[in-house]
Amino acid sequence: MPPLPYAENALEPVISAQTVSFHYGKHHRGYFDNLAKLTPNTPFAGQSLEALIVATYGVPEHEAVFNNAAQAWNHNFYWQSLSPSPTRPSEALNAAIVRDFGSVDQLTSKLAAVSASQFGSGWGWLVAQHGKLAVIKTGNADTPLAHGLVPLLTVDVWEHAYYLQYQNRRPEYLEHVTAKLINWDFASTNFARMSA
Repeated sequence: MPPLPYAENALEPVISAQTVSFHYGKHHRGYFDNLAKLTPNTPFAGQSLEALIVATYGVPEHEAVFNNAAQAWNHNFYWQSLSPSPTRPSEALNAAIVRDFGSVDQLTSKLAAVSASQFGSGWGWLVAQHGKLAVIKTGNADTPLAHGLVPLLTVDVWEHAYYLQYQNRRPEYLEHVTAKLINWDFASTNFARMSA
């Protein structure tokens, strides 16, 4: 389980230190702890999260491994998708955003709206496929990796990501996160890696 890329209070006031502490220290850690119990003495022992996700997606008898590996990976990606300091998309990513969404503001508004519309638990994503950008949502532990898409950034819409602070105001949480905390440096690096 990788360390947080910033202090627990670094995302305040948008995401409280208490929320980060519970989210990272209990929920995120729980997925790694579960994997540590599920994979020893199996063909999955020692495999990367990405390999586990690909090998177990859609296989009913390995659903628990998939759910925990995907949630562990999704959370690793989520913490990297947030930045306590303002960032901007690279020139290349910005050009793709303008081409596919009109502007960064239009993209973040769409990301917030699509993520808010996820029924129940899940994730909102900016992804790339065949050189085009798209905003999608996935339910529960599902992840773009399982569908051949390249994730650039994500926002978490499981209740544990916001409930301590925002209660049932998921759209408000998403509006603040997408407007103030998106790590465009991380998204730009992912976009450049895909384009290389």
